[in-house]
Amino acid sequence: MSERVTGPGEPTLEDLRQRLVDFAAARRWQPFHTPKNLAAALSVEAGELLEIFQWLTPEQAAAVMAEPERAHRVRDEVADVLAYLLQFCTAVGVEPLEALAAKIERNELRFPVPDGPADVDGSD
Repeated sequence: MSERVTGPGEPTLEDLRQRLVDFAAARRWQPFHTPKNLAAALSVEAGELLEIFQWLTPEQAAAVMAEPERAHRVRDEVADVLAYLLQFCTAVGVEPLEALAAKIERNELRFPVPDGPADVDGSD
């Protein structure tokens, strides 16, 4: 099994999902990749992403990606969150892009665009 970063062009979500499946299988980690364990790991990684921003002011948080060390940490935590989310979706049989599209459609119906001027801060 090859563990190259990418082939020609950008990897698809399915390419990355399959690489994660292959990575875990090669290490015999499948028995540990239960929905409960993957959901817990996803929560932990999301918490590690939050930790980067925990005590920052809104201005400091907006500038995080301009700081190379923090930007690197953000990218790593985003990757961890996405990896565990894809593994969780594989374990429970959810197609993440279909689930997201369906949720956006429900939210568009649930939260129609208000009449009048746009609300800048998102509150009504």
